Amino acid sequence: MTALTRWLTAEQLGPAFDNGGPIVLVENTDVFRRRPSHRQKAHLYITALRHRARELGERGTFLQASSYRAALRDAGLTGERLEAIDPPSWAARRLVRELGASILPSRGFVTSEADFAAWAAGRKPTQLVMDRFYREVRERTGILMTPAGPSGQEPQGGQFSFDADNRQPPPRGAATLGLPAPWQPVEDDIDAEVRAELDGLEAEGVRFLGRDGPRRFAATRAEALAALDDFVETRLGDFGPYEDAMMLGDDTMAHARLSVPMNLGLLHPLEVVERVVAEYAAGRAPLNSVEGLVRQLIGWRDWVWHLYWHLGPDYTRRSNALAAHQPLPAHWWRLDGSTTEARCLSHTLDTVGGTGYAHHILRLMVLGNAALQRGYDPAELTSWFQGAFVDGTPWVMPANVVGMSQWADGGVVATKPYAAGGAYIQRMSDFCGSCRFNPKVRVGPDACPFTAGYWAFLDRVEPSIRGNHRMAQPLAGLRRLADREQVVEQERARGAL
Repeated sequence: MTALTRWLTAEQLGPAFDNGGPIVLVENTDVFRRRPSHRQKAHLYITALRHRARELGERGTFLQASSYRAALRDAGLTGERLEAIDPPSWAARRLVRELGASILPSRGFVTSEADFAAWAAGRKPTQLVMDRFYREVRERTGILMTPAGPSGQEPQGGQFSFDADNRQPPPRGAATLGLPAPWQPVEDDIDAEVRAELDGLEAEGVRFLGRDGPRRFAATRAEALAALDDFVETRLGDFGPYEDAMMLGDDTMAHARLSVPMNLGLLHPLEVVERVVAEYAAGRAPLNSVEGLVRQLIGWRDWVWHLYWHLGPDYTRRSNALAAHQPLPAHWWRLDGSTTEARCLSHTLDTVGGTGYAHHILRLMVLGNAALQRGYDPAELTSWFQGAFVDGTPWVMPANVVGMSQWADGGVVATKPYAAGGAYIQRMSDFCGSCRFNPKVRVGPDACPFTAGYWAFLDRVEPSIRGNHRMAQPLAGLRRLADREQVVEQERARGAL
């Protein structure tokens, strides 16, 4: 019997997806004409595919085409000749079924889709909270658990989450955390070819987001392992305490920057988890840092993946609980921070423009917070996040942006809107010292657009959130605000950020 040829998408390039048989890879640059992508994201995906094709040698078939469907059909790879590991997007899953491919269960996560379906069965939408899911996964896998107590096991350190220990502000007076520069790959001939071809696409009129730059993230299995080693050796210990901190001079902080190789399938999250847990067991890493990373991987990452399928293909389009309809400003699409005077936002937009990356707290509490306060359309914002970030994939962004950041699903993903004023940004960053606005002022020429914007946001959405008990105290503060009308009118005149 002839072995089936396995089509691997650009998110399935690691050993977990390879059974040793024939493999087909398809490169389709036409996608960059249809939807906006960061220049460095385009480079990353193409170079990862080409590096994998070189590694496979004669065992691989590498196709370049403007249509996945046409490429596979022209190569005779349909029906009983083709198999696929269930791809990571609704569109790709429809395609492999239309082609008649044999479908294998999805992989690359700690829990299966069947595991999540069993856990979610009988739960209301608002009961699918990450914390419950995370605890269940810990208990079932035994990760960071120890034998004890009437249930037979308990979490290491006596609690499931050390999030309360992971909220330190940046060191006062320091320009950076003082850690070594993060690992970065050495580009090769494939990278040079990719850069030249992307230059050609731009010359033809294809518009990319952001700016070109040296490749900063792993695109091969060997590079992914090197990036993991570097994080464990130089950053893991500081990851926990400064997980939510932000600094002008340090855009990486102690973050792992492993989302790219994991989303390309080059690293399995469980091997990352096992590696950092071993560091804790050996006494080389603190529990709060290790647990924080474990929670991101077997909690948040798996949970967001499963929610993508559970909430359905129309989740982003149908979710707008706060009636946010403002279009995203043009300078966001240009990734140009010079248009806004708010230091935190201008810096973050410029950083994303230059690298395609920002760590999670910049995404949530600067970019997401600004969009939430200004009422930017959540569907457009989701498209922007997916295109502007090198780790933006169709499955990652809906729950993160629509649910967590914008509360557009009305409370399925997050229990309350993640809105915050300038005081939060001042406490957790060094941005405010060089900003023309004052985070303590809400009215007048020096009024911080995040501080004033917070109250204007509450004024706008009060009818939609007054039944949320977690918002009772902020809304009570809004009603006591003597200059409420003045703040609202000021922010209406200020407009977009």
